Amino acid sequence: MSLIRWLSVLVVAAMVTTPVASHNYGDALTKSIMFYEGQRSGKLPPTQRITWRKDSGLRDGFEIGVDLVGGYYDAGDNVKFTFPMAFSVTMLAWSVLEFGQSMDSDLQRSLDAIQWGADYLLKATSIPGFVFAQVGNPYGDHNCWERPEDMDTPRTPYAVSKEFPGSEVSAEIAAALAASSMVFRPTNRGYSARLLKRARMVFEFADKYRGSYNDSLGPWVCPFYCDFSGYQDELIWGAAWLLRATKAPLYWNYVLANIKNLDKSSSFAEFGWDTKHAGINVLVSRANKFVCSVLPESPTVSVSYSPGGLLVKPGGSNLQRTTALSFLLLVYSRSLSRDNRAIRCGNVVANPARLVQVARSQVDYILGSNPLKMSYMVGYGNKFPQKIHHRGSSLPSVSQHSQRIDCEGGNTYFSSNNPNPNLLTGAVVGGPDIKDSYADSRADFVHSEPTTYINAPFVGLLAYFKSH
Repeated sequence: MSLIRWLSVLVVAAMVTTPVASHNYGDALTKSIMFYEGQRSGKLPPTQRITWRKDSGLRDGFEIGVDLVGGYYDAGDNVKFTFPMAFSVTMLAWSVLEFGQSMDSDLQRSLDAIQWGADYLLKATSIPGFVFAQVGNPYGDHNCWERPEDMDTPRTPYAVSKEFPGSEVSAEIAAALAASSMVFRPTNRGYSARLLKRARMVFEFADKYRGSYNDSLGPWVCPFYCDFSGYQDELIWGAAWLLRATKAPLYWNYVLANIKNLDKSSSFAEFGWDTKHAGINVLVSRANKFVCSVLPESPTVSVSYSPGGLLVKPGGSNLQRTTALSFLLLVYSRSLSRDNRAIRCGNVVANPARLVQVARSQVDYILGSNPLKMSYMVGYGNKFPQKIHHRGSSLPSVSQHSQRIDCEGGNTYFSSNNPNPNLLTGAVVGGPDIKDSYADSRADFVHSEPTTYINAPFVGLLAYFKSH
């Protein structure tokens, strides 16, 4: 290793070791869960806390005689993409399974958030032989800057089937329903059983009729949520969650028979709505290579760190990777602690406390311990993003402006330099660039757009650090 490389490693390692000012993890947890109420589609309940949002998408699916009302908008638009929505539900459920005991009064709100998504996934899989992968024409939607309450763009439903398969979206739904079934097992056994039964059926469908939804629905799911990693990882991921939910040997055999295909890949530090490699390895407790790919002092580190200490990987919306990989570090540290193990990365030894330390450094960075001294969670701290890329947040609420704002009528608000009028409390944006800079520009969606899958693993992280 060159001297320059070694010095840079020392600097970054110091950044993710140095103690920082304490954060109010409990406040951040409450807000991170509240964010999901701002992403709801459908008929909003009386308990809705983000009150500038109103009912929307109340006729989704009706044109083909299927009830597809509900679920979540994925980000700052008004399309319902089932693939990332299901992953978000999986991660919310995993957060509760691992750290629910630390959530206190936020536990019920987390369960509500999971059920809002799971109920929709049940609807999306209610017709045997079909899985609804999307609602809303993405091009029509993205060409308009409209409130969800006003949208008049085509709400076209798109489905995969036996003839036109989509194994990745179907298997991710199976994972989400299986994980959710475990969450509700202690409190609602009937609902839990229904989720698990559907998870089994949808997984069987995904495995029996193999193929990528890129091929069947490519013109509509790409480039927005194109599956770049193939569907094999989702099939193993779905089986791993069914194994955890059922303890059935057939799922363990499935994982063992197929996981060797993942080992041929170098994607040890890949985890998100598209690629499940690292998550699978943590689930089945074989994630040492993942850890060595992420620790800044490891000789085999494959991620980058900004000068301020933020974990960075190529691609848009970086904080989705930061929260997801930090969550995995935290979960795996618990596994290592239970087994009284440490990990050796070349000449570097990492104990469980080091994994926790790195995860906390990332959480603290997001909450404000960074060169800009700003929080990347809307509504947390004194300085946070004001002009996020989000239609509902940036347009006046129905309460303040009851007249409809049409497709082009929203452009004035999109272009405005004023802060968004509606606070999307708890939303974590895509985040700063690799030099720790952030423009706070509505047009810069790569950095300023929040998503459901950035927040989902962050919920678990915040719950842990709230009580530790």
